[in-house]
Amino acid sequence: MDSYVFGVDIGGTTVKMGLFGMEGSLLEQWEIPTVKENEGAAILPDIIRSIQAKMDEKGIAQQNVAGIGVGAPGAVDSEGTLVGGAVNIGWKPFNIPEAIKAYINVPVKAVNDANAAAYGEMWQGGGRGSSNMVAVTLGTGVGGGIVVNGNILTGVTGAGGEIGHIHIVDEEEEICGCGNRGCLEQYASATGIARLARRRLAKDGKPSDLREMEAVSAKNVFDAVKAGDEVAIEIAEQFGDYLGKGLAAVAAVVNPEVFVIGGGVSKAGEILLSFVEPAYQRYAFHQCRGAKFVLAKLGNDAGIYGAAGVIIKKG
Repeated sequence: MDSYVFGVDIGGTTVKMGLFGMEGSLLEQWEIPTVKENEGAAILPDIIRSIQAKMDEKGIAQQNVAGIGVGAPGAVDSEGTLVGGAVNIGWKPFNIPEAIKAYINVPVKAVNDANAAAYGEMWQGGGRGSSNMVAVTLGTGVGGGIVVNGNILTGVTGAGGEIGHIHIVDEEEEICGCGNRGCLEQYASATGIARLARRRLAKDGKPSDLREMEAVSAKNVFDAVKAGDEVAIEIAEQFGDYLGKGLAAVAAVVNPEVFVIGGGVSKAGEILLSFVEPAYQRYAFHQCRGAKFVLAKLGNDAGIYGAAGVIIKKG
């Protein structure tokens, strides 16, 4: 009989799930609502019911389930414990595999959702073929995941890969979401690029199409870059300098083969890399300068791929 793996990616609005073959093929995917009421008490039971319904539908016996991989929001240590809880879904700290095994007796592994996405990109996405990789997610914030010798780097409390909170600027007065000031996330995320744009536009009256927009977004900036807008290019260069500097710091510690850049900002395409990579080369330790820069390939499916992958690759 064939064996199967389920990959689960728990988000604040929906839980994405995938049924995978052991060779890594995504056979089917679906999602269910994330019910956050009552401190998220229904989330795990809902997931298990949905998986068991899929097993019944496909005629998959429990002994043919090689495991369930789970990507969860929040810091998750190497044992699968949600160390500090997950505020956005109401969870307090607990061990996720132990809780799931109370419902279904199959192997379970839990990782942070950003780490799951990173692992997915290494396994079947932009970083495929490498075993030393840093994934960077440029969205509302800056997320990250680090894979060293094929293993996710979690750290003691599951905070490994929080590259968005590398300190970049000493003089910053605005406070980051983490409570500190001057974090990479404040300049390289979508909201960070918008901040850079506001500050640049306020600096002088140099003509720019961006001035005609009520609220400048990261997409507006890169669209204007593609149109040759000089102010937008200056903003993109500043963004690239900050991100290149941050990634050079990461490289000096983990020496990756490749940086995989994903998230909403990466939809700008290859032009985004043209601002980041030269800055990285300026700041990187000479033996780290050979790292490649590529765009992520799996999009919103990276989490379910990675969650399944941590089961399959360990199998």
